[in-house]
Amino acid sequence: MIIRSKAPLRLGLAGGGTDVSPYADLHGGSILNATINMFAHTTIVPTKNGKIYLESQDLGISETLDSANYLEPDGPLALVKGVYNRIIKTYLKEPLSFEIYTRVDAPPGSGLGTSSTLVVSILGAFAEWLNIPLGEYDIAHLAYEIERIDLGLAGGRQDQYAATFGGFNFMEFSKEDKVIVNPLRVKQKYAAEIEHNLVLFYMGTSRESAGIIEKQTANITNSNLDALEATHQLKAQSVKMKEAILMGEIDQLGKIMHDGWQFKKMMANGISNSEIDAIYETAMQNGATGGKISGAGGGGYFFFYCPLVSRTRLIESLVPFGITVQQYHFTKEGLYTYTVNR
Repeated sequence: MIIRSKAPLRLGLAGGGTDVSPYADLHGGSILNATINMFAHTTIVPTKNGKIYLESQDLGISETLDSANYLEPDGPLALVKGVYNRIIKTYLKEPLSFEIYTRVDAPPGSGLGTSSTLVVSILGAFAEWLNIPLGEYDIAHLAYEIERIDLGLAGGRQDQYAATFGGFNFMEFSKEDKVIVNPLRVKQKYAAEIEHNLVLFYMGTSRESAGIIEKQTANITNSNLDALEATHQLKAQSVKMKEAILMGEIDQLGKIMHDGWQFKKMMANGISNSEIDAIYETAMQNGATGGKISGAGGGGYFFFYCPLVSRTRLIESLVPFGITVQQYHFTKEGLYTYTVNR
């Protein structure tokens, strides 16, 4: 028996940061995101040797442990251990013996929600193997609790839900971790136009999002008025983008992104830097009408909206910065799991 799962990564199009506590708890947040055809993959092979073998194929790291009810969630494989611990504690109450292999189609810290998406993928594989009856909201919320509470990792709430549900979604976040996912019925031609005009670049630098998120959290906790107002404006941007996409006013996305990027930089230090500012300015001079970094900021994936036929000129203008274009397509499906009997 082989159990496999995959969950899609996402582009955070608008409202990023409003899903982070304490802002979401105090004021409510909203985000618009869309999943793309880059995935977190998990394979589980059950064994009977009393061992647990963990392997991250993209990181080239592996670890063999004795089967136990609890694995110390340390090291680069902490996410896998954290999911296993919660599965045993909540559902099984007895240790398992297995091999688990994971890989993600984007580097850690890239801003596409890699860590949270991997947790969803791992959790989905265990649920498939053990026949645990979890719905989409159950999986997303459990993934959030594992990452944010059990493992104590800083971050927001959108990634787990995007990976689980898939597609274009407008998400609302409120007190007591309540989340409402509103799938958007985006016409195919609108999605195709967004995909054509939204150019995704990898900057070749990963960053630790937790540090930026901690600064953002501190600004809200300490009632930094500039940061608070900027976050309010980002929430408003998500509503504007939802309306523009549903009504087919696709070229409005550039302006919405541009305004959102100005507000996002006000949320915390480290979101932008001199190199990022130079890339953004060059893009705006060569056909882009707006853009933003996906995720907390500081590096990773950058995307720009390029209307009409400005896409090629924009790409050529950014060659001197050494950043590469990432080809992608939007996806409609979220977490997918299945079993192969050998």
